[in-house]
Amino acid sequence: MTADDRLIDRVPQPPDVPSRLAGQIAFIVEVDRLKTVLRRSVLIADDRRENDAEHSWHLALMAAVLAEYADEPIDVGRTLRLVLLHDLVEIYAGDTFLYDAEGEATQEAREREAADRLFALLPGDQETDFRALWDEFEERRTPEARFAKAMDRLQPLLLNYNNKGGTWRTPGVTDADVRRRKSVIGDASADLWAYAQRLIDEGARSGWVPTAPGPSEPPEAPEAR
Repeated sequence: MTADDRLIDRVPQPPDVPSRLAGQIAFIVEVDRLKTVLRRSVLIADDRRENDAEHSWHLALMAAVLAEYADEPIDVGRTLRLVLLHDLVEIYAGDTFLYDAEGEATQEAREREAADRLFALLPGDQETDFRALWDEFEERRTPEARFAKAMDRLQPLLLNYNNKGGTWRTPGVTDADVRRRKSVIGDASADLWAYAQRLIDEGARSGWVPTAPGPSEPPEAPEAR
């Protein structure tokens, strides 16, 4: 018996619940833990960090509102499924901060292991379906996945801009770092990437994110005498 089988057994159930429903309920109960996974970003409306469930809900709403800006036609319903599923693995793998190079080095392995464990709680057909959607988001191989990833990068940008810096103030982070890590927005929407760059530019001008030093300028030529 696997650890996940035991988890299913631990979830309180009335007598004689069909095994398929029992597995689905066990999954739903387990993903309630997403509400406890804290991200670095601080809410706009309150002085506290957001959790992963709030983040995922916000992405779903953004995808519904901003779908018209996708460079390619997208299935909004499929995009909503992608953004609602993409962070569930962080229940086990934890949230990896965007500017944490050390955490990024192990992120893929941690999250794939978590996906194997979590989606196995579901009946076989749903396990296959949900895991395929999670892989699709990670690989950004469809217009929906690229747009979902764009929402995932744009949402913290909005929080940081409205908080006058937020995680942009992390030591060592510059406007060039932000621009580099957010550039995937442009893979899905030229309009939203142009907007995102305006936010970054304004953040740098306002001193909310340090400006990366430019290339050193050559010394001035001596004045002719």
